[in-house]
Amino acid sequence: MATKVKKMLFILSKATLDNVYAAFIMANGARMEGIEAEIFFTFFGLEAIQKKKIEHLHVATVGNPAMHLPTMLGGLPGMEAIATKMMKKEMEKLDMPPVGEFLEILSDSGVKLWACKLAVEMFHLSEKDLIEDLDGILTIGDFYNRANEDGTHLLFI
Repeated sequence: MATKVKKMLFILSKATLDNVYAAFIMANGARMEGIEAEIFFTFFGLEAIQKKKIEHLHVATVGNPAMHLPTMLGGLPGMEAIATKMMKKEMEKLDMPPVGEFLEILSDSGVKLWACKLAVEMFHLSEKDLIEDLDGILTIGDFYNRANEDGTHLLFI
C-alpha cells in the first residue's frame, strides 16, 4: 500500500516570479490539504527572501520556452519589465498576494521557510539581510534530515 503524502519539501533555486509563485502556491495548497510543507531557498532562490530584492523579482524572458518569444526578442531592453508587469497584473486579477505578503501567509499557515547555509555564505549574506519570517539557515544535511520520514516528498523548482 502506498504511503499518504505527509510532508512536502520544496527546493527553490531560482527567484523568477514564475518559479517563486509555483513553489508558494504548491506549499500553500499542501497546507490547505493538511500536509506539512517547507521551502528551502538556495542559490538564486535566496532573492525571494532577501529584504532588498523581494519586491523586485522578474519573469525570465530569455531561455524560457513557455514565453513563446524568440531568444533575441526576449533579450531586448524592456522585454523583461513588460513581461513582469503583465504577469503581476494577471496575478492581481486573481487576488494573488505580492511575494512579501505571500511569505507571511505561508509562515502563518505553518510552512517552514529555510535559507541554504552554503548559498547564504557564498552570496555574503547574513540573517539581517533576510525576511523576519525565516525559520532559520540550514545546511543541506540538516534539510535532508527533515525529509527522513515516511510520506515525505522533495520537489526541486
